[in-house]
Amino acid sequence: MTQPPPPPPNQPPQGTPEDQPPQGTSGAPQDTPPQDTPPAQGAFGAPEEPQDAPPQGGSGAPTPPPAAPQTPPPAAPQPPPPAAPSAPPAGPQLGKAPQAGYGYPGLPTPPPAGPPQPPQQAPGYGYPQAAQPAQPPQPPTGPGYGYPGQPGQPNAYAQPNAYGQPAAPATVPYGQQAPYGQQPGYGYPGQPGYPTAPAYPGYPGHPTTPMPAQPTGAGRGMNAQVAIIVAAVVAIALIIGGGIWYAGSGDEAGTDTASTGGTTGGGGDEKGGTGGTTSSGGTEKVPGDPASKVLFQIPSPAVAKDDTVVVSGSWLTEKAYVKTGVAEIVGYDPDKGTKLWTIKLPGPVCTASRKTTADGRTAVVFQPKMPAKDSSAGCSEVAAIDLNAGKQLWRKTVTSGDYPITFDNVTVGGNTVALGATEGGSAFDITTGKLLWSPKAADTCYDAGYGGGTKLVAVRKCGTYDARDLHIQTIDPASGKVLSEYKMATGIEYASIVSTDPLVVAADVGDSAQDGSGISDFFSIDNKTGKLLTRISAPGEQFAARCDGITEMEQCSGIAVGPNRLYLPTEEHDGTGEYSQTNEILAFDLTTGKQTGQRADAGDGYVLFPLRADGENVIAYKRAPYDEGGQVVSIDGGTFKQTKLLQNPSTEAVRDAESRMLPEHSEIIYAQGHLYMAAEYADDSGSGSGDKEYLALAFGVDG
Repeated sequence: MTQPPPPPPNQPPQGTPEDQPPQGTSGAPQDTPPQDTPPAQGAFGAPEEPQDAPPQGGSGAPTPPPAAPQTPPPAAPQPPPPAAPSAPPAGPQLGKAPQAGYGYPGLPTPPPAGPPQPPQQAPGYGYPQAAQPAQPPQPPTGPGYGYPGQPGQPNAYAQPNAYGQPAAPATVPYGQQAPYGQQPGYGYPGQPGYPTAPAYPGYPGHPTTPMPAQPTGAGRGMNAQVAIIVAAVVAIALIIGGGIWYAGSGDEAGTDTASTGGTTGGGGDEKGGTGGTTSSGGTEKVPGDPASKVLFQIPSPAVAKDDTVVVSGSWLTEKAYVKTGVAEIVGYDPDKGTKLWTIKLPGPVCTASRKTTADGRTAVVFQPKMPAKDSSAGCSEVAAIDLNAGKQLWRKTVTSGDYPITFDNVTVGGNTVALGATEGGSAFDITTGKLLWSPKAADTCYDAGYGGGTKLVAVRKCGTYDARDLHIQTIDPASGKVLSEYKMATGIEYASIVSTDPLVVAADVGDSAQDGSGISDFFSIDNKTGKLLTRISAPGEQFAARCDGITEMEQCSGIAVGPNRLYLPTEEHDGTGEYSQTNEILAFDLTTGKQTGQRADAGDGYVLFPLRADGENVIAYKRAPYDEGGQVVSIDGGTFKQTKLLQNPSTEAVRDAESRMLPEHSEIIYAQGHLYMAAEYADDSGSGSGDKEYLALAFGVDG
């Protein structure tokens, strides 16, 4: 799990652009009642001047991801001469506090207050990387994942090791360190007290007894980027051979569900079938023709010069597609893009719940006023929103002494709005706005954040910064009473709630991920008893999932959780074409922690990104090569065959707009033949260049 991936692959040489499609009619969001003429339907046009004057100030001026390059990279460098292999380091130390990495200061600095900052981009997608040290080949010890060998080709990269198999150990001279950033190979046993599955075929696990829940007795009231050095093998390459519909791009197991009968990997020319749903319990219908068209596009709102404003939060109901703007929340017709309603806020949105109630209510946190440039007025306001009616139900603050609490995160679990902060957790009834609990001065532990959905789970922190104890507590949404609890190993500072039902937690154990992903391991926990079912190792250099965990407990991407299944994308690796990249999605059993043996191949030049579960199926966005539009596919939970649900247009203007919505840093919602892609930040980056910037794009299929 590396730093944010760069822009799309296989960019063509510079030349005369294709003819632009007819200009759209999009305008900046208005404060007027619904209009009959839909904005910018079905076409991308020349840049338009936003109709609203730029607001003064923003939320700290974070820097958004840059646009994708349009020139192909130079030829890949030749591999260096072989070098001696390195010894695999010991596994993560789960029984002690995290240690700072080599070259890092002794203790991490707590995150600053204020709104979130956008991620920084890595080098351009498809550009060759620096040459890597090589290792002598070792014969594989068992069948594994990865691409099969290609007969008749002497290319060493066509003959992979078993998927996840570590390189052969070698002696490290006494007193010297193993290579910086190297992670333990798959299959290395975990520390006592954690049930560790044989992570990959060919490696026996180290069975241990699940750690029981340990009650605390307490009541309820970045990592920096590190370069990962991966050995390049000369003869054998390690190839990672509902009312409300959806909110954001993540969801947990349960009621979501599409069709079987597709192909595995590649863009292909396969159609979506003849309609109907699938044998794996999916509810997403397969269209007769998956070719989509642009339904509408929403221009990026005007902001002050050199400023950046958070606009996170998007939802889809049966009545509206809802998106945050600058100090506002707007409901749009899901097919036409016409404005249905607008809720004005006094300041910019800081964070928004990805979860909703069954009848389409959610919550947002925002600033009490428009801040000065490069500053924040504090994320102290919370409001409940009815997404179907377009109404603000109530607005509240919580104080600690004489000052309002600044909230770090918000979610909805059951009928409760739950908020986390360094001062502690707070909760309100979403219908009435009644305060259910808030921080108490006598508390020795505090709720840093919550995971919502059908259940409510708290991440409760105890102890000092360098000897932290985290307690994962399933609680009663109405009272805050602890129903079950799992205590993580002392020293784990941050944890993220990937799913509350089934309960899956991600953490960077011992700071061993070392890539900014926030994940080295997943913990599958029994919601009823609080007992650990299994721990799944997910080395950062091999899997592309990410979680925040520092302030946003539900902010995870590239992960899907289904009934007793965890679905993870592998990191991108070389494809068979020039400059091409590709990856796979693998499945893990949440009871045993083992791989199920299922794998979905993206195909050469494509990259798969899981969005959510759909019953036993997986809905995934497929990022395409530079000359094609993106896709949405359904991966059958049994056969892992892919069915194309949607294929976006390949015209240059559409491709350019879509490529700016990188799935790792955008809000992507797919439901019933509709795909919505939205930005999380708004800035003025397109005003000087003439490039059209969009707040959201909507695509749809016929039928």
